[in-house]
Amino acid sequence: MNTTSPSDFSEAYIALGANLGDREATLTKAIAELQAHPAIKVLRCSNLYETDPVGYLDQPCFLNMALALKTTLDPEQLLSEMLDIELRLGRERKIRFGPRTVDLDLLWAEGREMNTPLLTLPHPRMMERAFVLIPLADIVPKGESSGLYERMQAALDSIEGKEGVRFWKTYTWHSASALSEN
Repeated sequence: MNTTSPSDFSEAYIALGANLGDREATLTKAIAELQAHPAIKVLRCSNLYETDPVGYLDQPCFLNMALALKTTLDPEQLLSEMLDIELRLGRERKIRFGPRTVDLDLLWAEGREMNTPLLTLPHPRMMERAFVLIPLADIVPKGESSGLYERMQAALDSIEGKEGVRFWKTYTWHSASALSEN
């Protein structure tokens, strides 16, 4: 593995969701797997929110949250790792917007814009989804340099559907204990 200097790290934000099985345990395992990767460090975790399904409605409610990460991976490498974690945790893609054990979405990577066959940044629907923006608001600091805070706050002021996102519980990340549970 290549060694990198701290200046090679970039900050990224991801959304997590689950609505099958033990939702909280699965999200905790996903966070632990991200943290276990040598090029990823979990910086901040939002609270957990229970949310009504969007799109495909005939399914259980979701638990949603957001994470801030530091990583030396480029966005497509980070996405690839996230997709691998989904598979390891039992994700099956049968119904678009349907039930899932876990869903990891790369939302933002230091304000980078990209549109490739694998990835669009910023996430094309993040500013339209209360279940993404409300947890994200827990962890994006005011005054961060990429412009995410201002864009997120403007979207939150006008977004519909906030009533479908309910605080579920405070989430406290303990990296050592979560990793020892695996």
